[in-house]
Order: sequence, then structure tokens, then C-alpha cells
Amino acid sequence: MDKFGDVELTIDLLALPFVQTALLAAAILGVVAGVIGPLIVRRQMAFAVHGTAELGFTGAAAALLLGVGVEYGAVAGAVVAALALGLLGAKASERDSVIGVVLSFGLGLGVLLLWFYEGRASSKLGLLFGQVITVDSANLTVFAGSAVLVLGVLAVIYRPLLFASVDPVVAAARGVPLRVLTPLFAVLVGIATALGVQTVGVLLVLALLVTPAAAACRVTSSPFVATVLSIVFAEVAVLGGIVLSLAPGAPISAFVTSISFVIYLACRLVEWARSRVTGRVPQPVSAPASR
Repeated sequence: MDKFGDVELTIDLLALPFVQTALLAAAILGVVAGVIGPLIVRRQMAFAVHGTAELGFTGAAAALLLGVGVEYGAVAGAVVAALALGLLGAKASERDSVIGVVLSFGLGLGVLLLWFYEGRASSKLGLLFGQVITVDSANLTVFAGSAVLVLGVLAVIYRPLLFASVDPVVAAARGVPLRVLTPLFAVLVGIATALGVQTVGVLLVLALLVTPAAAACRVTSSPFVATVLSIVFAEVAVLGGIVLSLAPGAPISAFVTSISFVIYLACRLVEWARSRVTGRVPQPVSAPASR
């Protein structure tokens, strides 16, 4: 029997409560990743997401060692990383080197903490490659609460944040509080990254926070359309990845990243075809008028 094509087994597994809980948690993450992703791409923070994920991994490893819920440790570690990156990398010329320093420190410390942990090896691997099937009702509550917090704050600061992302010099000249928005957005990215750690793992969190948004920005210059497409792409990747992984029992992250990559390639193809027809590619988003 081809276990990758066992539709009946997949349907049976979808009826299980823990699978449905995992799908709901993944759907929540897809919305958060889809909304925040285009801003990450426009602000060129993909590397920062990876660095934040490393300390999210460190916090999750510490929580695992202490017997605390890994979701709390991941959120705490990611927020600390976001604040560290915001404070230490205030200058653009120093940002990449600071991220590299934080990234390597977080990963090294996390590996040490996992070495001290004497529990199941699957729990250790879950932090690296994701283990969304283990999400329970308590985890789901944290997921939902964190998502509401991120989306609520974004709704308040979205307009000035988008303006600052497109043209920070003009935004600063018009009174946009960049010193407040920059670290605040970094914290929101940290929380979103922490949610992704348990789903696709620290090593592959970019597949949800960056790839869908990067794909969307290839086919449109509208912030609204890019956000909608980013949400759709993220949901297809994460939910599709879970469903496809059920029957074979394969790692979820492999399917999530593969679907994300295929979507990205398809959007690149659409962009190329459009440029052949019109002779131009989508232009960057124009700065919205400040209030």
C-alpha cells in the first residue's frame, strides 16, 4: 500500500480530536504569519526572524528542561531576542552582525540545554523540526491569546508602521515615532516566531513567516492584496502540510516548507510572465499619506 496516497487513513485521522486541535492551532498561526509576513519582507527582516527563532528555541529548551510548557519558554525567549536585536542593532550598519551574534549564542545555549534534558528524544527533535500534533488545549489557549495580542497591536500601528517600512526617512520627518514602532514590531515578530517554533521548528520557521509573504509581494504591490494572498498562502502551506503528513507519519515541516517553496516558485513564474507581457514588474508599495 502506498502510505503517501492512503486517503481513507487521512480521513480517519482528521476525525481525531488532537488532529483537529493541531489544525486549529496551525490555522491561527497561518493568519498571524500571513498578516505580519509582508511587513517583515518590506522591512527586510528575514534574517532577524531566523535570529529571533534561535532564542525562541533556547527558551523552549529551557522550558523543556524545567518541565514548563514549551510554548511559554518559546515566547519568552523570542521576546528577549527581539528586544536584544532592537537595542543592540539600532544602527542599520550593525544589524546583520548583531543578528549573527544573537543567533549563534541562542543556538549554542539551546543545544546545551537540550543536552541536559534526559527526556524523550522526540521532544528535542520537535523543537528543531516542529511537532504541532502535540498541541493540546492549553497550548491552543496560548496560541489564540498570542495571536489576538499580535493582531490587535498590528491593527493599531499598521498604518504608521507601513509608512515607516516603505520610507523611514520621510516617516521620521513627518513625526512617525520610529523609536517606539521599531522595537514594538520586533516584539510582535518575536511572538509570531515563537508560535512557529512549535509548528515547523526553529530551523524552518522562515517557511511560514517569510516565504508566503515573499511570494505574495512578487505578484502585487498593493499592501492589502499582499496581506490577503500571504494569509492564503500560509494557510495552504501549514494546513496542507499537516494533512499530507498524517497518513505517512512524516515530519510536518517537510511538507510545509515544500508547499511554501512551490507557491513561491509559482509566484515568481507569474511575475516573469507578467513582465513579458507588460514589459515591467510590480513596483514597490507607495508610501501612504501620514495623518
